[in-house]
Amino acid sequence: MNQEKIKALLDRLQIAPVNFGVSTGAGNWIDSGAPPITSYDPTTGKPIAQVVPATAETYETVIAEAEAGFSAWREVAAPRRGLVVRDLGVAVRDALDPLGELISLEMGKIRAEGIGEIQEMIDICDFATGLSRQLYGLTMQSERPKHRMYEQWHPLGPIGVITAFNFPIAVWSWNATIAAVCGDTIVWKPSELVPLTAVALQHIANQVMADYGLSGIFNLAAGGPEIGRLIAEDSRLPLVSFTGSTRVGRNVAQTVAGRLGRTILEMGGNNAIIVAADADLDLATRGILFGAVGTAGQRCTSTRRIIAHRDIAGELAERLVRAYRQVPLGDPLEEGVLMGPLVTEAAVNQMQRAVRQAVAEGGEVLTGGEARPDVGPQFVAPTIIRMPAQTDIVRQETFAPILYMLEYETLDEAMRIHNDVPQGLSSAIFTDSLRTAENFLATTGSDCGIANVNIGTSGAEIGGAFGGEKETGGGRESGSDAWKGYMRRQTNTINWSRDLPLAQGIHFEN
Repeated sequence: MNQEKIKALLDRLQIAPVNFGVSTGAGNWIDSGAPPITSYDPTTGKPIAQVVPATAETYETVIAEAEAGFSAWREVAAPRRGLVVRDLGVAVRDALDPLGELISLEMGKIRAEGIGEIQEMIDICDFATGLSRQLYGLTMQSERPKHRMYEQWHPLGPIGVITAFNFPIAVWSWNATIAAVCGDTIVWKPSELVPLTAVALQHIANQVMADYGLSGIFNLAAGGPEIGRLIAEDSRLPLVSFTGSTRVGRNVAQTVAGRLGRTILEMGGNNAIIVAADADLDLATRGILFGAVGTAGQRCTSTRRIIAHRDIAGELAERLVRAYRQVPLGDPLEEGVLMGPLVTEAAVNQMQRAVRQAVAEGGEVLTGGEARPDVGPQFVAPTIIRMPAQTDIVRQETFAPILYMLEYETLDEAMRIHNDVPQGLSSAIFTDSLRTAENFLATTGSDCGIANVNIGTSGAEIGGAFGGEKETGGGRESGSDAWKGYMRRQTNTINWSRDLPLAQGIHFEN
């Protein structure tokens, strides 16, 4: 994208050369006076614009506004809260193209994926609007005559949301829209790699809040690790949702647990696809290609391991190598490009180290493996490495387009390989056998939070709860009943008799 088009895009989204990264409502942008964060275009390595981050002092302002907002917001009827979220989705729909293009510009995913991410936020706004009339509690039968027992759900409080660079809007929306209809307010710390996207979305949220005479519902505190630390330590935030690396997430979890707070953790994924001997290889090749190459392998659900039956492993490898060599690299905003850059030069270096380690552990590079400075400073070739076994490097998550290929003979062997990693996010199997598919989905099958049959590991829909097990963190966001994580449960018993019977048949008379 040339500079004129970039300027037009930024102007449309109210992005200036220097922006404030702290906001609590309409027109309320706060200048912290801190040195600005520069956002870089990973395609060219050139700066796009700057954001002035939060400081400890301005963070306190944001928290105060979030607390004040919560005091009023929790009293608003939930369906009314749903209308605010509905209108947020409408406003985002109006900015669908420029917001999606800004994601592509700032983090490097192709335009179709950037637009798709904005559509995901629109969809979760629709889901949350309906949810605002469905925050159900159960009615239970009391053992005591003329007693009614039931549960209800109350807003939890201001919550902290710490998001990663790879889905700068979708993950925030999974948390913020659901939390908002539950009656919570939100304090958002986006990744410092994509601050412009956060500023653009906050402008839209501010306008929606202004339309309803609200403030302090959706709050932004952009910044680096120090802001994340403040959120983790802050007992005024009863819940912290964190998306990022296992290393950082472990620190967040320990800090929040130390103050007896709650966490929703979405961390590492080392996602595998088992390809059975009876699999449709055309279908499997397409599913693997998107799962491994989409977003340049920078999704938490990216496919990183293929566990193929020995009878078809060679043919599958040939199909994938042909497909990989036809993947167009380049500017993610150009039509026809299927893979953009990695987000930083450090990510390129990390990928190169992983390739070298894989080779040292007996791996054979079937295609790719190299950096592509001829395309741009942060481009790499999508890579397939055949491995003799699931070695140390295969058991690690490398946030890059590296696909390791392993072989198996029996389904039990495939499942042992599949589950023998520390992460447990997404998984899939390609098979035409009902029995094989059901074994994969059974208690003794995939140990991941997401398990698919005849589709890849990427592309989860908002209707289901998203999250994983083991070092992925155990958290759940988005659909199904994930909303319960943002509320507090209360069990109520009402005695409408004139007697006072005790439970468990206890008699206590004086």
